[in-house]
Amino acid sequence: MSDPRICIVGAGGHATRRIYPYIAAAGARLVGVCDLDEEKARRNAGRFGGNAYTDMQAMLDAERPDGVMVYIGQKPPAPDAAAALELARLSRRTGVLCTTAFKKRYSLAYARAKEFIESFPPEGLLCLSVVRASGRYSNESARSDLLLDFGIHGVDLMSYLGGEARRVFAFTADFHAYAVSIRFACGAVGSFCLNDGRSFQIPTEEVEITLAGGNFMSIHNSACWRIARANQPDEWREPPTFTAAGDSGNETGHLAEIADFVAAIQEGRSTRSNIHESYKSMILYEAVRASARTGRPVAVQYESP
Repeated sequence: MSDPRICIVGAGGHATRRIYPYIAAAGARLVGVCDLDEEKARRNAGRFGGNAYTDMQAMLDAERPDGVMVYIGQKPPAPDAAAALELARLSRRTGVLCTTAFKKRYSLAYARAKEFIESFPPEGLLCLSVVRASGRYSNESARSDLLLDFGIHGVDLMSYLGGEARRVFAFTADFHAYAVSIRFACGAVGSFCLNDGRSFQIPTEEVEITLAGGNFMSIHNSACWRIARANQPDEWREPPTFTAAGDSGNETGHLAEIADFVAAIQEGRSTRSNIHESYKSMILYEAVRASARTGRPVAVQYESP
């Protein structure tokens, strides 16, 4: 297949900075831009290519793209796990790829972490911890909810690295901070700490992975990592420039996730963050939410897509 023809729905600030510039770099061609604000649609079409639209169906009918990317401010794949499951089943039934922009799965650091974990037997994973912090959230709506908006990336990261969960116990400080304990199906335990008492400008993200036999990995702000094998230093990476705040598409995962989507279209395959995997993360999110609200442990159950 030649370069896939891509349409984008949404021309807001984040997409304009972090998505549109990577379309060509990922090997695709932008043919349509849609936004309810015609001025924004025309602006991005003029900057990055394609025709401008204010009606999504009109754009799809006219352009007949190979893929569509939607950026409308909602980070989760659906409002809840039930809706995500419905999408997963629809994707499986129709054979149409549906994927979620869970960028942490595509960060160089976490892609390396996944490889590191999978280089050992599943039962080798002992402990996984993720700490994330942001600026203040109002928690007045879904789009301003700390756990669903900012925290969902950490929840998905726990799901990606630890696999399916079996039990969750969470505490919250007025929904502006969370302390979460997780028992994974593989036997490992995990912790997820989240709060909005810091800054949007200064990233705070620390990840620790421990496997049996003196094998462990530390990751700082999605960019720097250190690996030890059998109690000995084995690998160390520190980028020459600080890029974890969003200056590199591969450090943050923005470029890598688009490249995976484009390659999946060309190769007729699925992606690392397909809707089936995203459904599992939404199940984990709802377990955290339920436990935080009730103060009780929650058993985690998944349905088959």
